[in-house]
Amino acid sequence: MVKVRIAAPVLQENSAAAAENRSLFQELGLFVVNLMSSPGSGKTSILERTLSHLPADLKVGVIEGDIYTTKDAERVAAHGVPVVQINTAGACHLDARMVKAALEDLPLKELDLLLVENVGNLICPAEFDLGEDARVVVLSVTEGADKPLKYPLVFRLAAVALVNKTDLLPYTDCDLDALCRDLRVVNPELTIFPVSARLDTGFAPWVKWLRERVRIKKGRGGGSHEQESAGI
Repeated sequence: MVKVRIAAPVLQENSAAAAENRSLFQELGLFVVNLMSSPGSGKTSILERTLSHLPADLKVGVIEGDIYTTKDAERVAAHGVPVVQINTAGACHLDARMVKAALEDLPLKELDLLLVENVGNLICPAEFDLGEDARVVVLSVTEGADKPLKYPLVFRLAAVALVNKTDLLPYTDCDLDALCRDLRVVNPELTIFPVSARLDTGFAPWVKWLRERVRIKKGRGGGSHEQESAGI
């Protein structure tokens, strides 16, 4: 007789840890972003550009998730922000317990914004709540326009899609308008920001979106300003 272990307890344990993380973030007024993408989309480059555009008085910490190596964490640390590396040793995603352990090595009380770069994968990370305030997906035009319909869950749960490598549009068969339409089919509420990490273009609306949500989480003003910060 074959015994089958149901995956539900794993997700239940993760949900419990995520709830603890979320409670801590709420207590601290810390806005937390879970940054997800497939490998090669330019997620770390997006993160570096974002850090370079954020004002100096906004204190940022980073958790870097990777299967092996510390290369991405070293790149990010060069921007002068506190970084903790999580090596999953084969796991295709971060989970809430990994993040909870990493928090012990960050000066949380000094931070306004925590950016979590998840493992490169459009499937597994979508299943695991980390306790974050917002999920953001990076999608490059070189991956093709079919990804939103092929991997809908990650986009359905996201607040923002950063469409990267727009400088390469003339050299691909990706139709940006069609891609954005499909993203909105999957998630009508999704905010979309086309950017180019290589050329450092398109980042102002995305950074404004982040700053507004940090301000709201900190309680320095009420209400949302979705229309002011909307992408396309």
